[in-house]
Amino acid sequence: MLPVYDYGEGVRLIRNVRNDGTYPGMPVGELLVRRGALGCVHDIGTYLQDQLIYRVHFLDCGRTVGCRAEELQSADAPWIGNAFEFREQVMTTKVLAVQGEVKVISGQVGCVEKVLRSLKKGVHYHIRFGDDQIYLVPESALMAVGEWS
Repeated sequence: MLPVYDYGEGVRLIRNVRNDGTYPGMPVGELLVRRGALGCVHDIGTYLQDQLIYRVHFLDCGRTVGCRAEELQSADAPWIGNAFEFREQVMTTKVLAVQGEVKVISGQVGCVEKVLRSLKKGVHYHIRFGDDQIYLVPESALMAVGEWS
């Protein structure tokens, strides 16, 4: 188990970090650091002897929080922002079809299950529509629920 980032290295948060109950003085679920924030690795520890946790200080918000490698990227790496987050409700702006068969109508509401970022393809999401339908949807085909008038 070798660290991906080293002490003093600049990193960027690629997911929102919320209080899981380990950050004192704030309610569980409260947003601690927003995605895109830049920070510096202060320390590296382990959790349950099989996960590396990076203690990262984020200057903009003045917080130091524990992060896993999959929540971080190098500060020098290109940043790909996204409009929606995990568990956020979104609405389609287009009809979604698979091999010509309409699967999701325009205006249907779904829930973000996963955010996928790619320099070549842009931002896409795994969106759950209904109980068991999950589709890969480009950001350009979505809008926030409540934006539609």
